[in-house]
Amino acid sequence: MNKYILEHVGYTVTDPQTGASREILSDINLAIPEGQVLTITGPSGSGKSSLLSLLNMMRDVTSGRILLDQEDIRKLDVLDLRRRVGIVFQKPYLFRGTVEYNILLGPRLRGTEPSLPPGQLLERVGLSSSILQQEATRLFGGEQQRVTLARTLANGPEVLLLDEVTASLDADSALIIEGLVRDLSQKHKITVIWVTHDPEQVVRVGDKNVML
Repeated sequence: MNKYILEHVGYTVTDPQTGASREILSDINLAIPEGQVLTITGPSGSGKSSLLSLLNMMRDVTSGRILLDQEDIRKLDVLDLRRRVGIVFQKPYLFRGTVEYNILLGPRLRGTEPSLPPGQLLERVGLSSSILQQEATRLFGGEQQRVTLARTLANGPEVLLLDEVTASLDADSALIIEGLVRDLSQKHKITVIWVTHDPEQVVRVGDKNVML
């Protein structure tokens, strides 16, 4: 079963000052199977990050349509869509406060319960629950990225969009993140769409690769 289907998707940006238009993506047709890791590669400026942003409606398609579970995402409630489709960026961004505060932020804003207790979410990303009360912004880079991942998982996502999430990490931390994401995909059937510049990472983590 396909989690996402992209039909003739195009994305164009217009300069508000000059009115000039620039086509970022054109006629993208893609089926993304449920529970697999799809890697997306390509040169800088090819539209990789833009494509991710279209998948959870941070940006709107200019043409074509995107289906999630056979339904046009433009017909979905955008907040519900972003709960179902979580995104993690290259640079981990944590708010001042404890690790627990950061993990629970999304569910609290929506008035819901997290998908798992914070300690269990930390364990799922390979961290000890003993750090729950530590100041999140004082953690090391690899730890911060894993807390960011745990915060995303607190929403119970069906899809993870990963934008160069290991690019700023050392090799050991990157391998840990790769293993965690593969585990999430295989054990919990989470669909992963991972933008990367690293061809070796594509081989290690991807079930399928698309080049833009």
